[in-house]
Amino acid sequence: MCGLAGLARTDGEVLDAGADGLLERMAHAVTHRGPDERELLRAGPVGLAFTRLSLVDPAAGSQPLHSPDGSVVLIANGEVYNHRELAAALPVGSRPRSGSDCEVLVHLYQQRGLGFLDDVRGMFSIVLWDRKLNRLVLARDRFGVKPLFYHRNHERIVFGSEMKALFEDPACPRELDWEGALTDQAINGAVEFTDDAPKTWFKGIETVPPGTIRTVDLSDGRIRDHVYWFFPDPREFRDDLSAEEFVEEYVGLLAASVAECETSDAELGLFLSGGVDSAAIVALSTVRPRTFTALNGSTLANLDAEYGRRVADHFGLPNHQVLFDTSQVPSAEEWKSLLWLLESPQCGPEIYYKRELYRFVKARFPEIKGMLLGGGSDEFNGGYSVTMAAGGGWDRFAANLGGMALRDHLHAHRGAAVWWDQSELPLVREDVLRRGAPPEDPYARFLRWKYRDVQQYNCWHEDRTAAGSGIEARVPFLDHRLVELSVRVPPALRERLIWDKRILRDGLGGVLPHEFTHRPKVPFFYGDGVHHTYRTFAAMLARDKDALLDEALSGPGAKEYLDADNARATLRALQDDPSSGHVEFLLRVINLGLLEQMAQQPPRPPVEAVWGPVPAELPVTDWASESAAIEARVLLHPRLHDALVPVWDDRVLLLSDQREPLLRYVLVDGEIEYVVDGEETPAWQRLLDAVDGQQSLGELLATAACALADVEELLLQAMDLGVLTLAEPAPTGA
Repeated sequence: MCGLAGLARTDGEVLDAGADGLLERMAHAVTHRGPDERELLRAGPVGLAFTRLSLVDPAAGSQPLHSPDGSVVLIANGEVYNHRELAAALPVGSRPRSGSDCEVLVHLYQQRGLGFLDDVRGMFSIVLWDRKLNRLVLARDRFGVKPLFYHRNHERIVFGSEMKALFEDPACPRELDWEGALTDQAINGAVEFTDDAPKTWFKGIETVPPGTIRTVDLSDGRIRDHVYWFFPDPREFRDDLSAEEFVEEYVGLLAASVAECETSDAELGLFLSGGVDSAAIVALSTVRPRTFTALNGSTLANLDAEYGRRVADHFGLPNHQVLFDTSQVPSAEEWKSLLWLLESPQCGPEIYYKRELYRFVKARFPEIKGMLLGGGSDEFNGGYSVTMAAGGGWDRFAANLGGMALRDHLHAHRGAAVWWDQSELPLVREDVLRRGAPPEDPYARFLRWKYRDVQQYNCWHEDRTAAGSGIEARVPFLDHRLVELSVRVPPALRERLIWDKRILRDGLGGVLPHEFTHRPKVPFFYGDGVHHTYRTFAAMLARDKDALLDEALSGPGAKEYLDADNARATLRALQDDPSSGHVEFLLRVINLGLLEQMAQQPPRPPVEAVWGPVPAELPVTDWASESAAIEARVLLHPRLHDALVPVWDDRVLLLSDQREPLLRYVLVDGEIEYVVDGEETPAWQRLLDAVDGQQSLGELLATAACALADVEELLLQAMDLGVLTLAEPAPTGA
């Protein structure tokens, strides 16, 4: 991984020495991406800045790279995994002179012109200056794993791996695109298919599309696109393979991709969640990496942390459980540093924990310069099929996709469209509602939506969180050969192979135990235990009398677009009950307000940012025997003893129902939030009935005729949810 930046005149003029200062500032803005080396070049109309993270051929892989005749100059960010194979196919006189994986691109360009990326496998963004044709060539890999932004005006173009490099140019606009952000499905969460170009979130700043070579004529600024890869069309399916052959080919390609992603002259690590995707990378790995797992309230409850450790133990790999206890709340400055690193309003809890994992790795194991990830599997292998089926099977999943596709059409054609929402079984025919428009393939639309998601969110944040610590994120599942295969599974085999990622799970049977291959998918922090995460970020926003919230709401755009009173009310509700809503939506609008102001007055570059203490590791020897101690350490549970006095929170009321004598209803702020079934948990029901704010825990246990072990887990959960508190007994008078 490296940092790219630069500028070029597009009016036939040359850059003068005044551009050198700008190049220095642009390079410094992306130094965190490449802390090992910095190079600048200014010649004719072009200025290039390059900062290097050396993973392949550290001694001889410097850039810019030049063709033997000097007519082609290139800087590149990322990795060309099959560079040796490509180099071997070049004419004898055109072989690379170094071991750099990117040097082969110079020779391929001279041999093939704009066809030079057709056979390249890897993740990359490229800036190439063709002196002979007087053009700039900008290009990205097929999924946009590596970023490349630019802004152009009538006389020049500026470009960089991150927008903060562009903002060093006073002529570059710095206006947040409020309208574009608030209407984007990635921000507002609308349940609809979106496959338009990903947003940069700022007006006047563009990104080079994935799978595309964009040329800029330096004499007149004209731009032309050469698309070297299109996302596959699932209607062009393969019917030459059986289900078993699909599985075999898929796992073979995945193993090859893992091997290519392990190409490095520096040490690699692996983020291990315990899900089937990261477990698959472990099972197919040949480098035996150190593994790292986030341990917080959510990953404790959804078992990700435990399964991460179990997978590592099975393969004899070291596993570092990186601790985020419930007292760890980011400061306002830490959040703003993270947001500026990311440059996206989608910055949220998942991204915070990823960034902190990388900070831990950088501090403890600075020799690790690359990280293997399990991301990119769910989007194209059916990872969301079970959730989107809403309790049904494949047919329900397909039907729900059809409903989403129809709603998209109806969104633009109201009138009769309201009939679709009037009842569960619409009374007006679908072809009438479509107004004669031909039905689209909902599955194809779903996959294009996920392709957009991968660019807008997955690749964006995986790149930035890693880059902030000078580490390169590597994603074996985003090998185009894998995606082309899974997308082209024929309709007759989709239920067999795509439902719940069967194409992956079935293929791992020989290398991964059943308990790992068939573990259900769980989100990173949603589901059981999500309230722990929500409470953390609600506390962050409320710190110092809502200082971060107030700052975000103070800008001109925020005042125009956001309802400040409702934002504050939402925060209060989340503080009172973390399960009352999604903290991410509040974070997204706050992020927009902060980004608006940051762009106008850019903060210090990430390499100079001040961060809080590096997270600690919680050593674990045997999870089964230490589980109670692990839970107590993460959730900061108090030591329970008989003298403690359980007290209902002021917002809580316990009600019974004479018609259902074994049921109890726990109301929070007048709304039923929890139901206690005395048939399933009789001791817990008896104890709750006895809670009066006066009796000690020991007295309540005696009244309920149970032992502490019978109710301990439920008692601690009630504390975590803020339903009960445990007060120390009042001191007795002398």
